[in-house]
Amino acid sequence: MAHLRIIKNLNIDFMGKRFVAMTVSAVTLFVCLLSFVIQGLNFGLDFTGGTVVEVGYAKPTELDTVTRALNDNGFNHAMVQYFGSRQDVLIRLPPPAENDNDAEENKQPETQAMLSNRLFQVLSKAADGQLELRRVEFVGPQVGAELREQGGLAVLFALIGILIYVALRFEWRFAVGAVAAIVHDVIFTVGMFSLFYIPFDLNVLAAVLALSGYSLNDTIVIFDRVRENFRKQRKGTVIELINRAINETLSRTFITAGATLLVLLAPFFFGGEALYGFSLVLIIGIFVGTYSTIYVATAIVVWLGTTRADLIPPVTKEGQLVDDRP
Repeated sequence: MAHLRIIKNLNIDFMGKRFVAMTVSAVTLFVCLLSFVIQGLNFGLDFTGGTVVEVGYAKPTELDTVTRALNDNGFNHAMVQYFGSRQDVLIRLPPPAENDNDAEENKQPETQAMLSNRLFQVLSKAADGQLELRRVEFVGPQVGAELREQGGLAVLFALIGILIYVALRFEWRFAVGAVAAIVHDVIFTVGMFSLFYIPFDLNVLAAVLALSGYSLNDTIVIFDRVRENFRKQRKGTVIELINRAINETLSRTFITAGATLLVLLAPFFFGGEALYGFSLVLIIGIFVGTYSTIYVATAIVVWLGTTRADLIPPVTKEGQLVDDRP
């Protein structure tokens, strides 16, 4: 079925710029990895453990006023931020010190209740009682560590599954290119969270997994057109056929990326703090995923020496083409 094409008769030499693009990618990923080593990630409560207290003020308030009130009463490590509006404030507290491991299960709920009540009393006094306690959440540090480990395993297993699928669907060189593009997108996106120290929580991790699927979808579309060109067009080099495939699918890429971006702008600007990280990952992923599909996935397919024979079905003695690929 023919797809809508908003850009026609393009003949851009994408592969001619692949060495420049891969150099830019290498430098960018180096900066991201360096940020991981030096600064690390700003893990949210889901991964570090601790207490989250959400309060609502009767009128807009300044974060400096809230922070000062907390510091004056012993909450020196509290992280304070707006949660949607200037009247809604979210306070994150690190987990309390464990003094008795044998009674940990009995002490944690009590400690959490005492901690959140004391914090609320401090803020209520500073606001002359014009304050509402919205919610209190607590995650133990051991649970946070387990979530962090399981999140990393989820990404790893997703990459292994993608590698197997693309290898069966196309050819092993294409599988390597697809996985390399996804790894590129994940490192770049998470690296931006590390570089700018944006909170990284379970919502962000879920968005990273969704980003992997989005990037793979765009890559598969181009790979499918590359295979089709290899089989139907007997003239042209590998570089020419891949460039033609990218140009032919560029309209579809722009339409899909543009429509997805429009959907994500709403939660990014109006979804509040809860959806900010999730939508930011996908917005970044739209741009970097489109780039990596062209200059990472397909460039690696070329670099690994893919030829027309790798995708053309073998010819039997009767002269019939037999496609035994999935």
